Amino acid sequence: MRSFTTVCLWAYYIYQASAAAVADFRSSLNAAGIQAVFPGDPDYADSSRAFNRRFTFSPVAVTYPTSANQVADVVKLGTAYNYKIVARSGGHSYVANGLGGANGALVVDLKGLSQITVSSNTATIGTGNRLGDVALALNDHGRAIPHGTCPYVGIGGHSSYGGFGFTSRMWGLTLDTVTSMDVVLANGTIATLSETQSPDLFWAMRGAGGSYGIVTSITVNTFQAPASAMVFEYMWQFSASAAANAASAFQQFVQGTDLPREFDSEFTISKGNSPGTVTLQFVGGWYGPQDQFNAVVSPYLAQLPRPSSSKFTPGSYINSVAYLAGGDSLNVHDKPDGTDTFYAKSLMTPENSPISLTALNAFMSYMGNEGYNTNLNWFVQMELYGGRNSAINSVAPDATAFGKRDALWTIQFYASSPNWAPPYPSSGFTFLDNMVNSIISNSPADWNYGAYANYIDNRLSNWQQIYYGSHYQQLRQLKQTYDPNNVFSFPLGIEE
Repeated sequence: MRSFTTVCLWAYYIYQASAAAVADFRSSLNAAGIQAVFPGDPDYADSSRAFNRRFTFSPVAVTYPTSANQVADVVKLGTAYNYKIVARSGGHSYVANGLGGANGALVVDLKGLSQITVSSNTATIGTGNRLGDVALALNDHGRAIPHGTCPYVGIGGHSSYGGFGFTSRMWGLTLDTVTSMDVVLANGTIATLSETQSPDLFWAMRGAGGSYGIVTSITVNTFQAPASAMVFEYMWQFSASAAANAASAFQQFVQGTDLPREFDSEFTISKGNSPGTVTLQFVGGWYGPQDQFNAVVSPYLAQLPRPSSSKFTPGSYINSVAYLAGGDSLNVHDKPDGTDTFYAKSLMTPENSPISLTALNAFMSYMGNEGYNTNLNWFVQMELYGGRNSAINSVAPDATAFGKRDALWTIQFYASSPNWAPPYPSSGFTFLDNMVNSIISNSPADWNYGAYANYIDNRLSNWQQIYYGSHYQQLRQLKQTYDPNNVFSFPLGIEE
């Protein structure tokens, strides 16, 4: 049995060896001209801060390459020193996977890869860009792509795992626009992937990209920006049963109507004014001729009571993007990104088996009662993916690694701590788990639901099936081929 002194000496020698290795690694990066921040450096706390402050991780270093060649150098050096490596595009991973999801990872921050080149109907976008950068640069050329609403989200992760926004029923997910990409592989080589160049890996990268390589740029098909756009908002204070009926009626409306692709929407549900009630907001974008909007939505609205408020914001397409981003400037360089302390979950519900009225009643009742009594800051977004003419679901199920092409809704469940700062209360996990279970437990035993990887949940036990479905085994085989040593490793990444 080792004495206490022996154990202390052993730990000291391990520490000294580790410290020497880190010093050598720093010197190697310096020799390659690559900027990096290490523990103890003045910028380390800011460089290693997670968007979700529920997580605190300490990377071995955060590197800032400025070219694909430098990214390749970081990967080669990192593997030589046996570090696990992870890319960070915008840093908005819900579980801090951009920091490796654990202590000791080597972070490759891509903010130095910020070029955007627009040519005719395509654009090549460096993965250091945020969504606000992309929207503004494309709009300067009258072009656009589908993407989410938060301007600070990085295009790299967004396009690797999905990319939903209010133009997605019209144009698809962000990853559906990608025609090729430049990727640094686990062996440090740079490859261009497309349908004709390493098509198997190109398939995997569009749905599970972070597990196979570091994308340094994507080339996308762009779309002519709509001539006009209108954001619509309706709000009700509903009893739980009335809210359930409103959601059920909308499901029937969507499935029974030749709903134009130019329409997309979501229900945002939040705390009501009294126990047993919820606030229901019906919000979305209309990208067709403005004089045709009422004819599209009036058959549904006619089934509901008069809203407590309604608002219509017409204007240019880029104005609608800014408005849906919260009305702030899309220039993400004007002010720093914010943080939050939260837990999130998701459900992707099957189009051929809509949420039953029984499940909707249980769900709305839970939010009307438990949601009213909690001190958490919570909301739920029921995002419309499906319905007739949906570009998301028109893509063949096996065309990309994205796991679910038959969803009617993608639902995001989100709860922040009472003051949006640490610590996160354990009751928050139970609150959201039970909210999701109010739907699942009142649905058929064989209900073919999924979840959305961009709303990643590190407490999801059956994530392989829920995120990737039938694609997971193929993804695992490709992991063994392209990253057999699991260089790109993080929680809920594809297993080797």
